[in-house]
Amino acid sequence: MSTPTVVLKILDKEYQVACPLEEQGALMQAGQYLDKQMRGIRTSGKVVGLERIAVMAALNISYEMLQNKKHATPSEAETAAVKRINDKAEETLHRCRQMDIS
Repeated sequence: MSTPTVVLKILDKEYQVACPLEEQGALMQAGQYLDKQMRGIRTSGKVVGLERIAVMAALNISYEMLQNKKHATPSEAETAAVKRINDKAEETLHRCRQMDIS
């Protein structure tokens, strides 16, 4: 049986990501948050290029996560969920880079 997919729209591009049904809501929220962060960076005009915008957004989100981590100890389930979302983001960025090269 194949894993269902979710279509995320980030900076006006669509990315299809495999995701179990029970995690689709969280993945969609993560995609919307990433889109918002990337749009803010793009709007500032200080960073040019999709890959650079994605890296800056990832750094900002990682910083936020680490700051929040200092104030709360996440459960194993939360840590696993963050890792899965991070892995999916990495996979999507990799695909994006491949599409830009083509």
